[in-house]
Amino acid sequence: MNELFARGSIGNHILKNRYIVGPMTRVSSEEDGTPNERVRQYYERFAKGGFAAVITEGVYPDTKHSQAYRYQGGLATEKHASAWAPIVEGVKSHGALMIAQLMHGGAQTQGNHYTDVTVAPSEFSPPADKVEVYYGSGAFPTAKELSKQEIEEVKQGFVQSAKLASQAGFSGVELHGANGYLLDEFLSEVSNKRTDEYGGSVENRVRLLVELIEEVREAVGTEMMLGIRISQLKATNGSYVWPGGESDARIIFSALGKTSADYIHISDIDAAAPGFGEGTKTMAQAAKQYANKPIITCGDLGDPEKAARVLQQGEADYIAVARQALANPDTPNRVKEGKPLGNFDGKAVMTPQAYVKDFELEY
Repeated sequence: MNELFARGSIGNHILKNRYIVGPMTRVSSEEDGTPNERVRQYYERFAKGGFAAVITEGVYPDTKHSQAYRYQGGLATEKHASAWAPIVEGVKSHGALMIAQLMHGGAQTQGNHYTDVTVAPSEFSPPADKVEVYYGSGAFPTAKELSKQEIEEVKQGFVQSAKLASQAGFSGVELHGANGYLLDEFLSEVSNKRTDEYGGSVENRVRLLVELIEEVREAVGTEMMLGIRISQLKATNGSYVWPGGESDARIIFSALGKTSADYIHISDIDAAAPGFGEGTKTMAQAAKQYANKPIITCGDLGDPEKAARVLQQGEADYIAVARQALANPDTPNRVKEGKPLGNFDGKAVMTPQAYVKDFELEY
């Protein structure tokens, strides 16, 4: 399993091993999105535990429509940035990088401090109920279609948030283009019925993501790592797949591969399983082939031997773990030392709501 502990690089940053903490919504910030002492302790445990990088939960980038969950962390104001700074410093003090995942909730918003209005590429209501562990209940409302001017405002929100991330000392930013949130809603033919340059063909539906990557890069320069997360599955539709299968993957990943993004982060139920039907490539393999960039992959890779095989086979360059990190914040250290890994207790961690529990901070 030496592959898991080889040094690597993304952009201008060195990672001490191949283990990364994946983004997880923990709804533990203040009502206005300001991260607090609980959040600081929560993230610092992972750095102490040997992870090479820690990706934050999706943080909202503006004070309009982007917040998706009550008590979700924000990176939309100077106050937010100032509160993140010591958290980032703490993580980096243990030799880990910290990446801010910037996320616009889109139609999957179920708790916004600033507005009751939800937005999407087209009028759209997610096909599931809100999630109780994230303080939601009942059906999602129908989101209103974004105008061209509002799309520009959305992009500016991400750009300003990326600047705040740089100001707070983050090593990089990751654009959340996965799991059914706004950027992913542009990718999907189900939620994107637009007839302008952002709708219709797959090439048009990926356009916003490509434009946003370049605008963020221009704002933060090359010192900050810049990535994007991509999935087929949605938080509100776990069985969704791209209708064109690998053909869609080729178009999407080829377009992203031509951008100045430093990496692509794949999210899947099982990162080692075929992504487009029996006998096909995994999502990570497709991304690596068509984008030709460093690939982080996430999805049921808690077993170190399975994770090492993914690296050995060249399917991905880095492994992101979520449940495994919650069960064992010191996963890399344990694996390196040959110590057993504990099991994830979803009920204890995620109920009654998904906020960080006291027992987690005792680790």
